[in-house]
Amino acid sequence: MSLDGATIAFDLDGTLVDTAADLIGALNLVLAERALPALPVEAARMLVGRGARVLIERGFEAAGAELNPDETPGLVARFIEFYLGRIADESAPFPGLLPALDGLTAEGAKLVVCTNKRTDLSLALLDALDLTSRFAAVVGADKAPAAKPDPRHYLAAIDAAGGALKRSLMVGDSLNDVAAAKAAGAPVIVVSFGYTETPASELGGDILIDDFAELHAAATSLLSA
Repeated sequence: MSLDGATIAFDLDGTLVDTAADLIGALNLVLAERALPALPVEAARMLVGRGARVLIERGFEAAGAELNPDETPGLVARFIEFYLGRIADESAPFPGLLPALDGLTAEGAKLVVCTNKRTDLSLALLDALDLTSRFAAVVGADKAPAAKPDPRHYLAAIDAAGGALKRSLMVGDSLNDVAAAKAAGAPVIVVSFGYTETPASELGGDILIDDFAELHAAATSLLSA
């Protein structure tokens, strides 16, 4: 099998699963408790991807409201409470994901999730979407020595899957994904449909894909180089 011994790490939000609607929905519930206007999902998609604290800070900024830093931990806790209550109401795997994962596994690859999302939240989402069993491990920022873009997060994910760095790659949608893998010495596939303020074509990945139908060929190319 062409991918025997390969380990492929995936970011979660904006790469495996389109989670923006539920994340922004939880943010809007936090904003509503402060009598602040809701943010339209499409207008706020680029706020997603850097963690709950940054999402809340930028959500308040977008709503034109000041945020007392002392209040932030409580707001993060409230956000997570809301988010857990609707974690997969509108979230769904990106088109073509499931056959793409099946194809990689059939070719001998081990798959792992490497996400800055908390591991418990990641597992709750993956469980709700019946995706957890497809991955050898799920490594959130809390399960790594440091979060992406630190390469130790990527290395921890590869290790958790029982993989080898020299036969691994990252699939992601953000600068954090690219930076973490590159610093670890691994190649990166960037998806064009994720959550990034920098255009996906400018993130510095080795291959840019627009559809998961392209993933197998891209992974095989990079891992055989």
